[in-house]
Amino acid sequence: MKLFKYHSFALLSIVIFLSACNAQNDTPWIDLFNANSLEGWNIKGGEAPYINDNGTIIGTTKANTPNTFLTTDKMYGDFILEIEFLTEGVNSGIQIRSNSFPYYQNGRVHGYQVETDPSKRAWSGGIYDEGRRKWLYTLENNPEAQKSYQANDWNHYRIEAIGETIKTWINGVPAAHLIDDKTASGFIGLQVHSIGKKVETLGKRVMWRNARIITENVAKYATQTPLQPLVTKNTLTVLEKKQGWQMLWDGETTNGWRGAKLTTFPTKGWVIENGELIVESSGGAESAAGGDIVTTEAFSDFELQVDFKLTPGANSGIKYYVDTELNKGPGSSIGLEYQILDDALHADAKLGSHEGSRTVCSLYDLIKANPIKPITPIGDWNTAYIKSINNKVEHWLNGVKVLEYERGSKDFLKLVSESKYAKWPNFGLLEKGQILLQDHGDRVAFRNIKIRVPKSKK
Repeated sequence: MKLFKYHSFALLSIVIFLSACNAQNDTPWIDLFNANSLEGWNIKGGEAPYINDNGTIIGTTKANTPNTFLTTDKMYGDFILEIEFLTEGVNSGIQIRSNSFPYYQNGRVHGYQVETDPSKRAWSGGIYDEGRRKWLYTLENNPEAQKSYQANDWNHYRIEAIGETIKTWINGVPAAHLIDDKTASGFIGLQVHSIGKKVETLGKRVMWRNARIITENVAKYATQTPLQPLVTKNTLTVLEKKQGWQMLWDGETTNGWRGAKLTTFPTKGWVIENGELIVESSGGAESAAGGDIVTTEAFSDFELQVDFKLTPGANSGIKYYVDTELNKGPGSSIGLEYQILDDALHADAKLGSHEGSRTVCSLYDLIKANPIKPITPIGDWNTAYIKSINNKVEHWLNGVKVLEYERGSKDFLKLVSESKYAKWPNFGLLEKGQILLQDHGDRVAFRNIKIRVPKSKK
C-alpha cells in the first residue's frame, strides 16, 4: 500500500512537471540575444562599448560621452519582455517604445525607460521618460519593490506593454503600473549611463542576459498586478509638480473656462468625453456654434502645454494674449494664435499674409512655422508648447521648436501692419490676456492643458 502511494505521488509529480514544461514551451517566447554577436542591434547616443560574451551583453562606462544605448533594429508595440541584469553599482535602464528621430534634439534617444537604480533611492523598476518628461512612476510608496533589488547580483525584470498600459515587476515583485499613451511603438534599448569625468565609475559594467519577448497574442499572457494604475492624462508628472506647473483644465468639468462672448460656458458646441475637451463639428464656420472658449484668468508671462487631436480637414487654434472685448461682433475673439490645421486637406494652409503662415503651429497669418515639423498622422495626439517670457515667444510641436519671435519688435510690428490684424489697435501687445481654444466649426479634441507662470521677482 505504501509502495502504491509512493508510485502514485511520483507519477503525479512527473505529470505536473511535464505539464508545466509544456505550458512553458507553448508560450511564444522569442530570444532577443544571439549567442556571440550584436546582430540585430545598433548603438545610439554615446560611445560606450558593448560586447556579446556568449549570450550576455556587456556595456562598459566611458568618460566624456552622453548616455549610450544598444537598441534593437526592430520596433515593438505591444509585448511582454523578460530580462536579467546586473550592474556594477552604476545607474542604467531598459528603454522600451523608444525612438531617435533626426529632428528631435539631433536624434536624442527618447521614450519610456524601466529604471535600474542601485542607489539608496532604490527605484529600480520605476518608469522614467528619457529625453522628455523624466520621472513618470516613482517607487517611494512601494517599499516591497525597493527592497527586492539585489545589489551586485543578477536581477529579473518582467515588463508588459499592452495598449496604453505598462506594468513592471522586479524579481517577481510588482513595481510599476502606468497608463500613458505618449508613444505606442519603438525600439528596445540597453543603457550605459553617462559618467562625465567620474574616475571612480570609469570602466564599470552593466550586463544583461536571458532576454526574451512575446509579441503574438500578448494579452493572453498578461499578468495581473495588485498596484493601482497611475494615469498621466490630465494630471501633472512628478517633475511638473516640482517645477510649478498647474492644470489649466481638470479633465472633468468646465471650471476655469467660459465662452469668449459669454459669462458662462457654452451650452452647445463643446462636449467633455473620456477626459477630452472637444469642439464639435458644425460645418466649418468660425465661432458660429458654441463659440470660442477662454480661461477665466488672464496671464502675462507663461509656458503653456496643450495636447490636440485633429480630424480630417479640421481647423482650430490656441490663442493667447486674448482680449475678449476687442471683437464683440461675428467671428473669433482676437489674439495671437498657434494655428491648428490639417495642412493636407484644408485650404487655409495655402493662404495668409505670408506664404505658409496659416499652416499648423505657425503664428497665424504672421509667421510660418519651420516646415520640418513632427506632426503626427490625423487622429493621433500632438503636443503644443507655447512659451512667452519677457515678450520673447516660442512655438513648439511634439518637443521641437518650430518658430520664435519677439512681441513688439520692429519685425513683429511690420508683420502685423501687413496682416488682417492691422485694424486692431495694439494687436498682440497686451501685458496680460486670456488663453483661448477656438471653435472653427470642425471637430478637434484637447486634453492635458497645463500652464506654468514664473514666480514674480520681489
